Amino acid sequence: MSRGPILRSLYCPVTSTSQDIAKLLAALALILQCVAAPCALAQEAGPGVAAQAWALTDAESGEYLAGENASERLPMGSTDKIMVALVALKQVEAGDASLADEVTVSEDAAAFATPLYSNVGLFAGDTLSVRELLAATLIPSGNDAAYALAEHLGGGSVDAFVEMMNREAGELGLQDTRFKNPMGLDDRGQYSSARDLAAMARAASAYPEFREIIATDYATITTQDREIELESTNELLFTYPPAPGVKTGTTPRAGESLVASAASKDESYVAVILDAKEDRFAASIRTLEHGFAAYDRTSLVIEGEQYARADVPYRRGKTVGLVAKWSVEGLVDGSPEVERETKVFEELPSSAKRGTTLGEVVVKVDGERVGESPLVASRSYGGASLWERVWYTVGGIFA
Repeated sequence: MSRGPILRSLYCPVTSTSQDIAKLLAALALILQCVAAPCALAQEAGPGVAAQAWALTDAESGEYLAGENASERLPMGSTDKIMVALVALKQVEAGDASLADEVTVSEDAAAFATPLYSNVGLFAGDTLSVRELLAATLIPSGNDAAYALAEHLGGGSVDAFVEMMNREAGELGLQDTRFKNPMGLDDRGQYSSARDLAAMARAASAYPEFREIIATDYATITTQDREIELESTNELLFTYPPAPGVKTGTTPRAGESLVASAASKDESYVAVILDAKEDRFAASIRTLEHGFAAYDRTSLVIEGEQYARADVPYRRGKTVGLVAKWSVEGLVDGSPEVERETKVFEELPSSAKRGTTLGEVVVKVDGERVGESPLVASRSYGGASLWERVWYTVGGIFA
């Protein structure tokens, strides 16, 4: 995950207040909590997370590294707004919407601007851009903003937008995820898993607009008659410099949950904590620090290196080397079990130029697929003559 600079405001700056002192005190508390845990240098024992489920993945490849109950279907709270943003940004990418589009807040959306829900105080009739609604959805987790965004992008139907969310989950291969509403409210039919949420965050983070918004601690958005100040619910933005996001989630059934990410040098991780039984921010720091301490990025397949050989068609005894078209990197701990599975196409072309794809090498670390590379011919070979074809066939009959 490309981290980039951590932005301290978006759209318009917000003047610092005594809240900043509280954030500094929170930072000190988290650091002390981690040291007591002992977090930063947890190695083989793992980060020791107290939660219903958690997962640590490589933000670059999506490789699953560690976790507990990571595929268990659980309520997700407002972490589902990662998918809201992903669907919205895909619509923008496809040209079906624009971040500058003006949205008028409906009465149904404004109904979520009550103390019962996380909200930014939208009124019916307010007009904001899609970009501003995304910020209000992700930074302070506004349910009123998420509903207004879903209603607009769903062509007036929130249910239609939810179907888009489920369709996108299917395309991403998220087998343990189902949505019933865009706000993350508890519902028997609304669930996800720690692994799926990590994959969701990785997919959304491919969009610069998403990375920019989730890395923003304070922002101001503007309706036609007033300004609305936004403050991030993600305390990691104030307490843990390597973290550029991602999203909090809290409901009675989901408990306190968090999808977090961190990047340093050539390593980047996504940590997911669902239904934390301890401070979710301290648990996330400990999990991310475990990643930095326990894993190193290394080349598992090297471009140009030979990993298989293939028989040249109709040339008994003659082979061609197959080399990796590109490198595959992955994160490994101190004693990884690395498997490289090679596959040569059953029917090879009668002739091939150097660089022609003739197979594939798939890399697994500790049983988890990390990546793959095409295997290409290391040299050219020509087509067999008629005599060579006949001799090959006759030889096969009497062999």
